[in-house]
Amino acid sequence: MKVKTKSKKVNKAWLNDHVNDPYVKLAQKEGFRARAAYKLKEIDEALGLFRPGQVVVDLGSAPGAWSQYLRRRFAPKTAGVGGAAVGELDGTIISLDLLPMEPIEGVHFIQGDFHDDAVLAELDEAVGGRPVDVVVSDMAPNLSGIASSDAARVSLLIELAVEFALSHLKPSGALVVKAFHGSGYSQLVELFKRHFRVVKPIKPKASRDKSAETFLVGIGLKSR
Repeated sequence: MKVKTKSKKVNKAWLNDHVNDPYVKLAQKEGFRARAAYKLKEIDEALGLFRPGQVVVDLGSAPGAWSQYLRRRFAPKTAGVGGAAVGELDGTIISLDLLPMEPIEGVHFIQGDFHDDAVLAELDEAVGGRPVDVVVSDMAPNLSGIASSDAARVSLLIELAVEFALSHLKPSGALVVKAFHGSGYSQLVELFKRHFRVVKPIKPKASRDKSAETFLVGIGLKSR
C-alpha cells in the first residue's frame, strides 16, 4: 500500500508540473502536439540546422511535434491550424515510430520498429537514395529503472541512429539524438567525435531541469 500511495503522490506531482509547464501551455496555444517541439526549435535556432528544400528523417516521431516543427520550417508562409503548415511543402520529411501517429500533411510516416530490418528497408525505400540533410532522433526506450540495463538500451538506439545517419547523410549533414547523462554517456560522445567534425551537446531550456535528458548534435561527416 505504501508503494501505491507514493506512486499516486509522484503521479499527482508530475501532473501538476505538467499542467503548469509554460511550454505545455505554449504548445497548446500554438497547436503543437507536445512541448518537445520547442526542444528542436531551440536546437535549430542555436545551430541553424533546417531550411526549406531539405530531406529530413525524424526517428521516434510520435506524437509528431518534431515533424510539425519541421513542416512549419519547410512552409513558413503557410502556417495553419494544428501546429503544422498547410499547402505545398518545400522539402521532404520522413517520420518513423513504433507507435501510431496522426497524419501530418505532406509527411511520410512509417509505423514500425527501428530495430526491424524490414522496417529499415521501408525507410530506405522512402529515402529513395537521396542524400539526407538531417536525421533527428527523439527515440527513447521504455525504462526499467535498472540503470545499467536502461543505459544499454539508450546506447543501442543511439548507435542504430548513428549507423543510419552514416549511410544516408550528405557529407555536410547533421544528426540530432536524445541522450541521457549517466552511465554510457561519455562513450556516446566519443562515438559522435569519431564520426562527426563538430559535436555539440545541448540542453534546451524546454527540457525539464529535473531530467537527465540532453541532446547530442553531430555536424559534418568525417571522411572514412
